[in-house]
Amino acid sequence: MSRQGITDGGRQATIAVKPKGLRAGILDLGDLTMLGMASTAPVFALSVTLGLIVSRVGDFAPLALVLGFAPVLLVALAFRELNAREPDCGTSFAWVRRAFGPYSGWAAGFATAVASVVVLVNLGHVAAQYLWALISRGSWEVSPWLTVPTALLIMAAMCGVNSLGIRIGENVQRTLTYVQYIALGVLAIALVVGVVRDGASEVFHWGWFDLGAALQDPSRLWQGVLLAIFLFWGWDTCFSLNEESDDPARTPGRGALLSTVALGLIYLALTVLLMMFASTDTSGIGLGNPDNSGDVMGALRETALGPWGWVVLLSLLGSILSGAQATVLPVTRSLLAMGREGALPARLGRVEPSTQAPRTVSWVVFGAAGIYYLVLTFLGANVMIDSANAVTVFIAFYYAITAFACVWTFRNTLRDSARNLWLRGILPLLGGILLTVAFVSGIIQWGKPEFSQTSAGGVGGTLVVVLVLAVLGIALLLWARFSSATRGFFSSRVS
Repeated sequence: MSRQGITDGGRQATIAVKPKGLRAGILDLGDLTMLGMASTAPVFALSVTLGLIVSRVGDFAPLALVLGFAPVLLVALAFRELNAREPDCGTSFAWVRRAFGPYSGWAAGFATAVASVVVLVNLGHVAAQYLWALISRGSWEVSPWLTVPTALLIMAAMCGVNSLGIRIGENVQRTLTYVQYIALGVLAIALVVGVVRDGASEVFHWGWFDLGAALQDPSRLWQGVLLAIFLFWGWDTCFSLNEESDDPARTPGRGALLSTVALGLIYLALTVLLMMFASTDTSGIGLGNPDNSGDVMGALRETALGPWGWVVLLSLLGSILSGAQATVLPVTRSLLAMGREGALPARLGRVEPSTQAPRTVSWVVFGAAGIYYLVLTFLGANVMIDSANAVTVFIAFYYAITAFACVWTFRNTLRDSARNLWLRGILPLLGGILLTVAFVSGIIQWGKPEFSQTSAGGVGGTLVVVLVLAVLGIALLLWARFSSATRGFFSSRVS
């Protein structure tokens, strides 16, 4: 079966994609845009990251967000071009394999899976904390004996919803998205009222976007930009659902770009509003207060909303749950594609006929997430924080290699038109280079003990987690290479 995709102003046949049994044609542009935005858990992501960005760059936080948005947009363009040619739900796995061979494709698929599982674990854990905080109105400390089983139940629920079919999952996602944005709207109104009524704690000025002034300390600016880049992770969920969209070659690209731009505007507007309301001071509710850096919105909820501060917790919880449920989508589709292509055991490539959903792989993801979560719980909260930071390295890796795959895939068409040169060549190459820099910088930064919560042998705990997961990936790759069930994949070639 071949599908058509828009390229260079005309129509060009895309590579035929073998149907995997997923429910085709069920998602439209609005669905994918909503899912792309939800996958980033935007309210939660900004709440836990903005304080860290401010600690690095101070008043230049809005500038860091703008600079962090640029490479993400460039990589999104690369994904769009590759998807128009080959709308395969395996995304990076399928595209990188076709460009650079089976080993690179397998590595890209593994990095996608690791990123999703680690994020699912982190979101499940935090969702349990916020759920009990909401129940208790933040009045009592929650015991691990409550949070751990609750987190496991949340992760199981998210994977279970995914196994019931894309329409049920999309309806759950839409409900959670409404909850978080309605609650966020209440908070935004309260912040505006506070600024108008009491005056801004910090008056807006365009100097917050002064690149020349920010470059007086380029290392700290780059640290802020690195953090900002990963605020946007999750938009590629749109492409993972390409085989279930109404126009697999075009709708995911439009949804990804719309969701990425919308998120950029939401992040920027909220950052400016929070800076005006709370300032970047290092005391009180200031965004620069290290005591608030892990949850800046939670820290100011009572100041902004008084007895209605629980609305902020509701928004954060809705954001976390929607992010967790959406995070399951790309990893299950990626592993499904790997199973269908023989890169993993064939049973992972099965789709339940009654629901047209990857039920088996959904529960495999839960099993992996559950085991990893229990290990992290045993090792301690600080290791869990380092694990959450480690995911940035894997995201940078598979984004960068996919961007380079775009340039290599279309290398023979770059001279055909200015459009091809820019959208298939220059811009994806620039995005790949920037994400490679982010990848290398992340390894260097996370290797320093002062940037991690733990350390081992003088090496930062975050880098230790990266290395452990990378070794696990190499071990699984070698197992797949020599297993009778999957070794054929590594001798196969696609053109």
